[in-house]
Amino acid sequence: MGEVLTNIMKLYDFLLKRTDPRVRDYPLMQSPVQMTLILLGYVFWVLYAGPRFMANRKPYNLSTVMVVYNFCMVLFNAYIVYEFLMSGWGTTYTWRCDLCDPSNSPQALRMVRAAYMFYFSKYIELLDTVFFILRKKHSQVTFLHIFHHSFMPWSWWWGITLTPAGGMGSFHAMVNAMVHVIMYTYYGLSAAGPRFQKFLWWKKYMTAIQLTQFIVVSVHISQYYFMEKCDYQVPLFIHLIWMYGMFFFVLFSNFWIQAYSNGKRLPASNEEKPKQNGCTNGEAVPVANGKHLENGTAHHSNGFANGKVKEV
Repeated sequence: MGEVLTNIMKLYDFLLKRTDPRVRDYPLMQSPVQMTLILLGYVFWVLYAGPRFMANRKPYNLSTVMVVYNFCMVLFNAYIVYEFLMSGWGTTYTWRCDLCDPSNSPQALRMVRAAYMFYFSKYIELLDTVFFILRKKHSQVTFLHIFHHSFMPWSWWWGITLTPAGGMGSFHAMVNAMVHVIMYTYYGLSAAGPRFQKFLWWKKYMTAIQLTQFIVVSVHISQYYFMEKCDYQVPLFIHLIWMYGMFFFVLFSNFWIQAYSNGKRLPASNEEKPKQNGCTNGEAVPVANGKHLENGTAHHSNGFANGKVKEV
């Protein structure tokens, strides 16, 4: 036991020495303990505490909160993209073998700040799952969702600790922020109510956009393996980003197949259009929002009274 603690302390000292001094004073950057505890608490709340808390409660109506939250995330991610572009990707980078800048130049410090903002945004995004739980949208809390939201901030802590000043390793962050501008725009319009449904015709392309993201990231980072020479400071992150892109491409491809190719999220035909006001006999029957009737009662986000769904 003593030897294990000694090795942990050595690792901790090593991290403190390797931590880039330009990010050392940022919140949650002092050690990996803080962020690990936050993410473990997130997983515990999502898998156990949250569902237990909501077990005997009605779903919360969070429409206004979600509209504000989603459009704030649109603005925040758009600003992150802008900062990534202005600090290298739209100015001095070649989009090929771009190295990390270890200096304290204004552009390098701007890239450090952009990378940290992207890292911190991953903690804000944990609220996505909190809203799912509070609204009892348990079917949307999948393995893919939980793994993606917990793994990203954990892995990015190491990246921003050792290589915070851009380079090839920051490209996937910029692309991810671009995708989140689109994604949170969709979520914001969806939360705004039925009158905005006509603007959401592109819902079926959301997963395709995600898949395109991973293809673009993987192709870009794969250049490293075909260059005669590229002295990127931490090659390990090149390998991890490539594996990350391919791994999530497989996961999202499986989601696409299950959700769309197998018809689970395709709209019902006119002949099979489900009833929206529920049915009797206690049978589980599909309803329009993709859920099921339980014990003859349809659960709708806009509530119900005496078995009749309120008009929106």
